[in-house]
Parts: sequence; structure tokens; C-alpha cells
Amino acid sequence: MQQENLSRGLKNRHVQLIAIGGAIGTGLFLGAGKSIHLAGPSILFAYLITGAICFLIMRSLGEILLSNLNYHSFVDFVQDYFGDTAAFITGWTYWFSWVMIAMADLTAVGIYTQYWFPNVAQWVPGLIALVILLLMNLATVKLFGEMEFWFAIIKVVAILALIVIGTFMIIKGFSTNAGPSSFTNLWSHGGMFPNGILGFVLSFQMVMFAFAGIELVGLTAGETEDPERVIPRAINNIPIRIIIFYIGALAVIMSIYPWTAVKPNESPFVQVFAAIGIVAAAGIINFVVLTSAASAGNSAIFSTSRMLYSLAKNEQAPQTFKRVTSHKVPSNALLFSAGIVLIVVALNYIMPEGVFTLITSVATFCFIYIWGITVLAHLKYRKTRPELAKASKFKMPLFPFANYLILAFFAFILVVLALGEDTRIALFVTPGWFILLFVIYKIRVIKGEGQAKQKRLAKN
Repeated sequence: MQQENLSRGLKNRHVQLIAIGGAIGTGLFLGAGKSIHLAGPSILFAYLITGAICFLIMRSLGEILLSNLNYHSFVDFVQDYFGDTAAFITGWTYWFSWVMIAMADLTAVGIYTQYWFPNVAQWVPGLIALVILLLMNLATVKLFGEMEFWFAIIKVVAILALIVIGTFMIIKGFSTNAGPSSFTNLWSHGGMFPNGILGFVLSFQMVMFAFAGIELVGLTAGETEDPERVIPRAINNIPIRIIIFYIGALAVIMSIYPWTAVKPNESPFVQVFAAIGIVAAAGIINFVVLTSAASAGNSAIFSTSRMLYSLAKNEQAPQTFKRVTSHKVPSNALLFSAGIVLIVVALNYIMPEGVFTLITSVATFCFIYIWGITVLAHLKYRKTRPELAKASKFKMPLFPFANYLILAFFAFILVVLALGEDTRIALFVTPGWFILLFVIYKIRVIKGEGQAKQKRLAKN
């Protein structure tokens, strides 16, 4: 083992597909069931609005990262613009966010596996998936890139196939046990807003979580061969992906199978094919959403280890986390993160019904902070370094109006978390995480000052 820099082993095709993988995850495949149950067809507007906000967030992140190619993560530019305390809190919160996502994904793996093996306990498949993903991440960063490339290919092909086949079924008026397939199903079951504005508003928590991970393309900048070319392309393609993969897929699903028949705790993708009697197709789609959960879990484990590595390099985490293998993989950081993710095995054993919503709510709260401080850092970058901003070839559009619009949207999401009974707990519990980090940082500072004083006295 040795202390080295991370490998720049990711190629353009890896980063492009990682960006797609970050935009298509468990929040869409499993969380869409709950979102549709809450909002009905108006969920399409929720995805469109949130997707536009996320695109603006990514443009601000891209501009900051490309302003200084020495920035490899959120920790680097937050430390630059807001100091050590903010960097410490941001780095550990981003790590915590991805731990939550890994937990949600492993929970989803358990739920999907029960489609074939209903008698298998929900925690067992998640544990097996975690061990496999950990072993593969310990190999090389190039293997991580290859895994994500093929995982993402499966997701993309499946969703495109769903849209093409689903559109054909709608045109032909294919009948299900809920009636004929038709685009009129989008408004003929209580209108576009069947549960009123409140149902529409409450859906934003899960929609927001569906986009968690979209910023991963920024985190991969430190391991990309040509960030100045690759990152802008990956970010600028996000709107097309949102329209096709989110809005297109869900519009087709709710046209084939009315929203009133969608079960909140199951994947609507699987439900649709099971409902029309194509058992084999339903099994194939279940395999796809299972690989999607594994893909998102793979990204989560990758992200947590790289964030611990960055924290250790900045002396904000134990130094053992910056030690890398001969393949330039931060193995200690990987093992520690995987160990914490193991907590989800106990949660799935204790409370299998409510664990997914709890975890996604906490993750949503944490990502609001991460994305929020990114937008604030962008504001400060533009204000304090106008020469860099002027030279930028990848400027954020609608500055500074877009920045304030994003922050207002985040305030709205916090209100949404407070309104939902099953999400409210995250709003009250998660601030404790930030208080804990602040206290730990202050203790570290006091301890460091004490040690420095002892060294000075010893010299005298």
C-alpha cells in the first residue's frame, strides 16, 4: 500500500454513461411508484421542473470545476471559497449522502429479488450485492468505469424499448385489466392533478431523490482523461436524457396502465408488463431495474470512497483513507464506507416496510445542502474571481437569477419534507448530523491547537 494520486482511468465513454447512470436510478425505477401514487399524471410536470433545476445546478458545478482543474471534488472548491469548516462539513455530508443512496439501492435490490424469490428475506440479496460491488471496486477504477458503462447500457436499452413497445401498444389500443391503452389515460382519471396541488407538491421529495447522483459526473472529473471536453458534453446532454428517460417513460407507463392502478411500493415498470400478461417481459424488466439498483449502488460505493480520499488528503479524515493500492484504488476508504453501508442490512431486518422512504428523505435533505453550497460557491466564484469567469468557455446561463431560483426551489423542497408525515422525521433528524460534524470539527481544531502548543513548549 502507498500514498499516491488516483488513477485517471476513465475515458469519455465511461463518463458519458456514468452521467446517464447518475440520472437514471432507483428513484425513478422504484420511487416513481410512490410519486405517481401521490401526484398522478402531474408527476410529469414535477420531473420537468426538477430536471430543469438540476441542469442549472450542473452548469454551475461544471463552470467551477473547469475554472480550476485541480478541483477534484466538492471539498476542494468549498474549501477554496468558504474555508476549512465548510469543507469539512460538506465532504462528510456528501459521503453520508452517498451512504444513504447505497442503502436505498441495496434495499431496492432486496425488493426486486423478492419478485422471483418472495420467501427470501429482504436484507439477504442486499448483503450479497454489497460484497460483490465492494470486490469489484477494489480492483481498478477502469473496472468501475466498465461496470457502469454496461449497467447504463442495460438501463438505456430497456427504457428505450419500453417507450417504443409502449407507444406501439398505445397506438394499437392494447387492452389491460385496467382498460385500453391510450394517451387519454393521462387525463381521464381525475385530470392531470387528480390529488390536487397538495399531491403534486408532496411528490417532489421522491422526484428530487430520483435526481440524486446527477452530479457524479463532476466527481469523476478527477479521474477523467480530458475533463475540458468530456464534462461539458456530459452536462449539456442532461436535458435530453430527462425528457426521454423520465418524462417519456412515465408518460408511456401511465398511458398503458392508469395511474390509479399503480402500486406505490412496487416498480411501475415491472407492474406494467405484468399487468398486460407478458410474464417473461415483466421478468426481464425486473432484471433491468435490479441491475439499475446495483449500478446506482456501484456509483454510491465509488463516490463514498473518493470523498473519504479527498477528506484525508485535506487532513479532514484519518490519514489511512488516502492510502491506495498498486492499482491506485483507495481501498481503506472503500472498506470503511462499505462497513457503514452494512447498517442497512439491520434496517431491512427491523423495518423492511418503511426503510426506503426514511433513507431517501434523509438523502434528499443532505443533497439539498450539497447542491445549495455548490450554487453559493458559484456565486462567490463569479464575484471574487471575475477574470476567471470572463475567460470561462462554459458559463452558467441566466446568472445570477438562476442561482437564486435554485435556492428558492430548495426552500420549497424543505417545506415539502415538512408536509409529508413519512418524510417529516428526516427534516428533524438530519440537522443533528450537521451539528455533530460542527462539534467534531471544533474538537479537532482545539486538539490540534493544543498539540501545536505542546510542541512549542517542548522546543522552548
